[in-house]
This record gives sequence, C-alpha cells and structure tokens, in this order.
Amino acid sequence: MPGDPTPLSLTRKLLAFQTVNPPGGEVDCARYIGGLLEEGGFSVRYQEWGEGRVNLVASKEKSGETKPVCFTGHLDTVPLGNVPWTRDPFSGEVDGDRIYGRGSSDMKGGVAAMVLAALRLSPILPGRGGLKLVLTAGEEQGCVGAIHLAGSRYLGEAGALVVGEPSSNYPVLGHKGAMFLEARTRGVTAHGSMPEQGVNAIYKAARAVLSLERFDFGGVLHPVLGRPTLNVGTFSAGLNVNSVPDLAVIGIDIRSVPGQDHEEIVEKLRTSLGGEVEIERRIDAESIWTDPRDPWVREVFEIVTPYLEGPPGERGVSYFTDGSALKPALGNPPTLILGPGEPSMAHKTDEFCLLSRIEAAAEIYEEIIRRWCAL
Repeated sequence: MPGDPTPLSLTRKLLAFQTVNPPGGEVDCARYIGGLLEEGGFSVRYQEWGEGRVNLVASKEKSGETKPVCFTGHLDTVPLGNVPWTRDPFSGEVDGDRIYGRGSSDMKGGVAAMVLAALRLSPILPGRGGLKLVLTAGEEQGCVGAIHLAGSRYLGEAGALVVGEPSSNYPVLGHKGAMFLEARTRGVTAHGSMPEQGVNAIYKAARAVLSLERFDFGGVLHPVLGRPTLNVGTFSAGLNVNSVPDLAVIGIDIRSVPGQDHEEIVEKLRTSLGGEVEIERRIDAESIWTDPRDPWVREVFEIVTPYLEGPPGERGVSYFTDGSALKPALGNPPTLILGPGEPSMAHKTDEFCLLSRIEAAAEIYEEIIRRWCAL
C-alpha cells in the first residue's frame, strides 16, 4: 500500500535514532518499531530494564503444537570511533547500492528486513504457529537486554530462531561462546626505595600472564568452529613508579566451543593460576550450535540458495550474539544466524550495508515465515 516502509526508508529511519551504546537509549527506536507493528496488527510488549533501555517482543501467535518462528535483532550500536567519518553516520546517506550509517550492517539493516517481512505477511498471519519478533537493547555490551528477557514473562517459547546479525545473507549454524574475565592479584604497598617492605602485585600478575600464555584447554576441537582460544587483552597496575603496587588487573578473553562448560573452564583457570589470583566474570555468553541435518535448517538452506553463489555449506562465526541467552530461554529451538549486513563492516568507520541485501533478507525471511506457518 502507498506509504508502506521500504528497505531504504525504514533502514534510514532506524539509523536516525542515535542508539550508540553506551548509553544506548534504545527506547525511542523501540517505540517507533513497536508502533509500526501494532498498526500492522501485532501484539507488542515492552520490557524496560534501565533508563532509556527497552526490549520489544511483538507477536502474532496461534496456540497449538507448532510454536512460533522467532526473529531477533538488537537496536544498539557501537560508538563511532576516533577516526572521522566521511559520511553522516545517522542520516542513511546512499551511494549506489550502499546505505551508510552506524549500525547499517550491525544490525539495523537486519532489523529493518525482519520488520518489513512481518508487516508484509501480517494480513495472513498467524497461520500455523505464528511469528515472534524479539528486539533487544544492550547487545553490544554483553547481551544485557537479552539476559534480562531470558526467563521473563515477556519471552515465551519458539520453534525456530533466526538471529539477524551480519552474515551477508549466508546461513550460519552457530558461534563460539565468550567469557571476559578480570583476574586480580594483590600485594602490599611500600615506598619504591624500600621494596622489601612491600609485596609487588605486578610480579604476581606477570607470573599469571606467563601461565595464561601456556594455558591448555585439553585438546578440545569443534569440526567447524575449531579450537577454543584465550587472549590477554589488558593489563593495568600501579599508581606511580616510586611505589610498590598493591593491585594488578588482567583482562582475559576466552572464546569457547560447543561442548565446553564455562564453569569448568573457570575452575581449571583457578587451579592453573593458583590461590593468589582472583577471577571474576564480566561477560559470560555460551556458544550455540545447530545440527546441519535439522529439517528446518535444510529448508532454510534451500530458501537462501538462489540468493547465493551456490548451496550453503556448514559455517560458524567467532563473534557471539543474543542467541547465547535467547536460544535456551526460548526452549533451545534450532537456530541460524542470518542477516543482510556485511560482517567486514561491523564496528568500522563509514559502515555500510547493501540495500539489495536488505531487500533480499526481507524476501528470505518472508519465505521462512510462509513455510513455517504454512501460509
């Protein structure tokens, strides 16, 4: 109908909402999308979990044995960075097939595609099972919004889950898990000219870092995602050069693979580092993986094949998504990461997404919904 949103108009509108996290401030963007979906006949619920922080759950569901298919995306973006942009990051400037803006690929283009698909099919939904959209705040700082939704009265269950993160419309079977840890060593401060009167926390931390470099996960290997990894990303200690430091802090990034238990990894780390090192989890997101032989996965692979250079293969990604929190909370449905954004553009200066991919994603999502709901 005249006035209906298009890939360009809707993506441009979403980019205009400045949802840089921190602070996020996703509420206006969420309310705008919620208004579109309510006008389209969806039941819309909002979960407020902080000042200006809002999750949205919209649905057209049918009670019965078939649970709804669920699409999820996040509304927040990362900061612009220190390098000046050559394009306005919030106006949705277009050059050929590219629409520029912070979040165009990660992942407001994906959100626009799922909203478009939902609105286009709204008149004939719910069909069998129905459709659920879950749009979150706070993903860029550890899936905070999705964690708030998990187990809440807002979420419910789903029979299949599509995470619209950037994948160039290639269906991805899963991703590694992530734990961001803070390891601390403590000492006793003293004057730098009399170090024997103190205990140097840096020396303890240095020994811990060398141990971390040699940390062994025990030969764990996933056939697609590969091996788990550990990286020491930050190290801070000391207030001034002429004092013995009494605190050192090490930032550790662990990427796990399916089959690993995060609690067991942390306990192994504690044993390896010894009692002088304190460990605290800052971000804890489990890996996700779906069997490529799952019937729904095979069906989605069939749907996307005409949009790719050939039939998709088995792929995973190293970044993590809201699927870490939402998949188990929704009842562990088969899950795919599938979105129009360019993975190489995420978090970059002059980020862009291809408008043709956003439209293709909307068509793919429509067909996924049609087949799931037998429309």
